[in-house]
Amino acid sequence: MKHFLLGLCSLLALPGMVQAQYEHYYQNLPIEVEQVKPVVFPETKVNVGKYFQQFGIAPGTQDLCTEAIQTAIDELAKQGGGHVVIPRGVWYTGPLRLRSNIDLHLNRGAVLMFSTNKELYVQPDDPRDGSKKCYALIRASKCENVGITGQGVIDGQGFFWRPIKQKKVVRDGKLQEVWDAALELGGTQLPDDKTYFLWYPFNLKPELGIPNIAADPITQEKMRPHLVNITDSKNVIVEGVTLRNSPKFHLVPTRIQNLIIENVTIDCPWWAQNGDAMDPGNVQVALIAGCHVSAGDDGICMKGGTGTKGVEAGPNRDFLITNDTVYRAHGGFVIGSEFCGGMQRLVVKDCMFDGTDIGCRFKSAPGRGGWCEDIYCVNIVMKNIREHAFLFESGYADRGAGISATDGDDKSKFFPEWSNITFRDITCVQPSKVLSMHGLKGLPIHDIKFENVQIIGVRGEGMNIDYAENIKWTNSSITPQKDNTFKHTKNFLFNGKNLAE
Repeated sequence: MKHFLLGLCSLLALPGMVQAQYEHYYQNLPIEVEQVKPVVFPETKVNVGKYFQQFGIAPGTQDLCTEAIQTAIDELAKQGGGHVVIPRGVWYTGPLRLRSNIDLHLNRGAVLMFSTNKELYVQPDDPRDGSKKCYALIRASKCENVGITGQGVIDGQGFFWRPIKQKKVVRDGKLQEVWDAALELGGTQLPDDKTYFLWYPFNLKPELGIPNIAADPITQEKMRPHLVNITDSKNVIVEGVTLRNSPKFHLVPTRIQNLIIENVTIDCPWWAQNGDAMDPGNVQVALIAGCHVSAGDDGICMKGGTGTKGVEAGPNRDFLITNDTVYRAHGGFVIGSEFCGGMQRLVVKDCMFDGTDIGCRFKSAPGRGGWCEDIYCVNIVMKNIREHAFLFESGYADRGAGISATDGDDKSKFFPEWSNITFRDITCVQPSKVLSMHGLKGLPIHDIKFENVQIIGVRGEGMNIDYAENIKWTNSSITPQKDNTFKHTKNFLFNGKNLAE
């Protein structure tokens, strides 16, 4: 009887114990945000090693495992779900589709290496516009309870997909080897400006066996897929794994309810074109904790859709981003450029940005903008910032490699309104620039607070402000003092003094 009662108590306590799994992250926040709920899977485990044997996959070869892994996923999903386990080893695969109640679990030492054969990823013609697109390397849509977990590695072999800007990698010859390695593959060069070129992985050497999937390099460039793209789903967890070398963005959860990204490493060369780390868009209730990021573009970037579809999908809401480290990236914490659905109750806490171009980056433009409410960046350390500690830009131009800025947006509406944002307890050491704010005539950046912010060892410019009002710094310092520029600015208070007078 005693053992029965103990067991019963354990079962009764389990839900509370599970619920408490993430509670420690939510202590001492500047505002209350809705907490994530654990994602639970059936206990059944299937090691895909037996499927490798079934499909004649020889260990240590480059045989494609796509059918074996997908069969394991599909069969387990039909049985109610569980954990599809990828064993130790390097396994080559094409695109994979996850299902409801499936956790794709990579054991330590397991590497999923995605095939460079681009034809494997091409979707049928899009009925909306007749164009061809590519499936994400790992995708899921309209699912419930989806996971990618473990200690393994997912490698997208993005070098064979991404264009390379010569002016970005050839700096005093330091990265000449990157450019030379690209030219060794063949490919196509197009002028980037009067001095430099863009290299595209188009018309690669025949012996590589990597065919083109479009008629020209620009069209093929637009077809680059994301590494992981999960859409229109509930209860999604990505935990422990390393994502690297995506053809485009690495982790793109879109229109998700209840998202957990924990202890994930994203590793991408800093020169990788459009190599964003993670871009959650129109997500309600999310935790991003304990992650380490090096990216070729933005680090942790909040998206909110474009136009009426973005509005209908709702805001990025109730986010806690904590204990994360972003190394090389265009921005450590970023909003934009598209966020028509809005941003509500986002907390960035206890993070470090070390070597990013910009610390906190807010970028958008007419036709792509939205609203902000209750955004807090607190207890953040920034160092080795190559450009701005803080940047707000309401006229951002979204450009792809060799492609003109986006001109399809309706610029008569969906204006970016940067407001209700607080920066508190932040130390930034040796940035090149302190702060740039560029609002719009008739819609200035407004009601931004900087509290206990210390900017130390500024190497270049001070503050450059245009179309802003009600900006308030308290108990803050900038050393050494630099010249500031104010245009169309009202009520810019720095420790009680109005600098915009």
